[in-house]
Amino acid sequence: MRLARALRARVDPGGAWLASPDVHLVIQVGRGYRRAEKTNVGASMNTKTRTSMLIRSFLFLGMALLALEPQLAADQAMWDLAKANSSIHRFSTLFTAHDVRDRLSTEQGLQAAVDWCRDTAVTQVYLEEFRDGYQAERAALEKAKARFVGSGFDVAGCITTTQLGKSSTGWKTISCYTDQPTQEKLQAIFEYAASLFNEIMIDDFWFTDCACSACETARKEKKVTVGTHSFPVASDSWEDYRRELMLRVSKERVIRPAKRINPQAQLIIKYPQWYDRFHERGYDVVSESAAFDKIWVGTETRDYRDPRWGGTPQYEGIFIMRWLGGIGGAKTGGGWYDWLGTTEKTYVEQARGTILGGARESLLFCYGGLQGTTGPENIKALRREIPELLSLAKQVRVRQIAGLAAYKPANSHPENEPRVFDFVGMLGLPLVPCHEFPSNAPAAFFSIHSLKQLGFESAFRNWLRSGKRALVTDGLAAKLPKDLTAGRTNVRILAVKGDPKSLLELSEPELNDLRAWALQPFGTTLTGPNKLGYSLFTDGSWVLQNFNDVPAVAELNGKKIEVPARGWKYEWRSQVPSF
Repeated sequence: MRLARALRARVDPGGAWLASPDVHLVIQVGRGYRRAEKTNVGASMNTKTRTSMLIRSFLFLGMALLALEPQLAADQAMWDLAKANSSIHRFSTLFTAHDVRDRLSTEQGLQAAVDWCRDTAVTQVYLEEFRDGYQAERAALEKAKARFVGSGFDVAGCITTTQLGKSSTGWKTISCYTDQPTQEKLQAIFEYAASLFNEIMIDDFWFTDCACSACETARKEKKVTVGTHSFPVASDSWEDYRRELMLRVSKERVIRPAKRINPQAQLIIKYPQWYDRFHERGYDVVSESAAFDKIWVGTETRDYRDPRWGGTPQYEGIFIMRWLGGIGGAKTGGGWYDWLGTTEKTYVEQARGTILGGARESLLFCYGGLQGTTGPENIKALRREIPELLSLAKQVRVRQIAGLAAYKPANSHPENEPRVFDFVGMLGLPLVPCHEFPSNAPAAFFSIHSLKQLGFESAFRNWLRSGKRALVTDGLAAKLPKDLTAGRTNVRILAVKGDPKSLLELSEPELNDLRAWALQPFGTTLTGPNKLGYSLFTDGSWVLQNFNDVPAVAELNGKKIEVPARGWKYEWRSQVPSF
């Protein structure tokens, strides 16, 4: 049946021209399937010649069928694997509003999208209603939704709040949400989406950096106005004003209106990956995670050396997924990564990190983008890894991570230690990200972010009195009383020097000494070079990633392990229950 459907869809979508005697079937190989094309051989050809050519053509078609069948079987196996594992981990993709218009408006485009998703183990699709000032048409959305649902996919909506209403004085594609007409337009868009879908995700442009005169006046008055309602703001700082503004607009202009239109509507907030600046632009991860039905996490790390998109170490995908997952709890859905600034290796590393971070879904942004530049090669590489990635998801799902608690309070300021957690994770130190003081952890990593907590100094002093180990940045140590850090055997100062990326220059002997001290409370040892990612689990299972471009020789718990360049090794200690 699948073979017959594929031939009808890919060889003769119209179902008419095979009956014509004036055809010559040319079978071409292209992007995972064979396609037959029609060529008119000329009305002047005599009947005998036409018959001979038609016979040869159908013989050629038969040979093509034999070549096509293994590929179809492999495609079906991938789809079956994806469906069987969707309750553990699933892959999804987004069709932007422009994709809906440009790529899903024809039968050929819809079939190509369905086939691509099946071949990529995608079982959930998001159809976007609005992006960059363009609202997708209802008829196109309804047609695409019906086609995907009928093909066995779960379907949801999405909105990207760019070029919507009054522009910000900062990033021009972002909006001023103090502006009431902009609020009204925003509400209308979400009401439109809710009339179409039971689940709607907001892409990670849901923030503001506007400092126009209206925003300035409201900030000074410490008052947020949404429609006819006003809400007090804790202080006249920009970050307090913007966080209160985005929270109130979320509740009054997004969540409540959408649920009035569709009581079944579930609203998802997707956070970006630039977590150290959330509070500056209006993201309040505690309050907004409480307000929305689900949360999503940007896990795109891209290539560290890319001239435009680089600078983010690969460990960040794991850290941010776990940190926000601790805030969102059961509301935490999945991670989201893209092809921008990636190679095949970094793209697969994004996939692996998202799953090691505990995500239940991996959203591949976005269908249209993945059809060009590095996208096709990235997807080929990902498809080869999908069976092992789904196996990894099974193992991670039933285990608890272990390691140094990595304390980052919500809305904390990085000062001169931005994203230091990502770089520490590249040193072969397993981290357990947390947003609350880790009173029960056996060892922890503390950075300057910790000072956001009122009473941190007292809590830290009690921690040290218990004899627990603390790895402390030099930036934090400089702001604490000397008696808390100097001369203590259970405190180690990490020389960040105001430049977290400098940690990637630490030598292997320096790191081996640091790991021996930091890992002792967990009964594990590790030696090896820099740029190792060590994921440890409470049952002793482990995953070791090598982010170097050359093979790495490590020694884990006394056992020599060779990890391929940009590869990984792992060991699972206990049996995974069936699901």
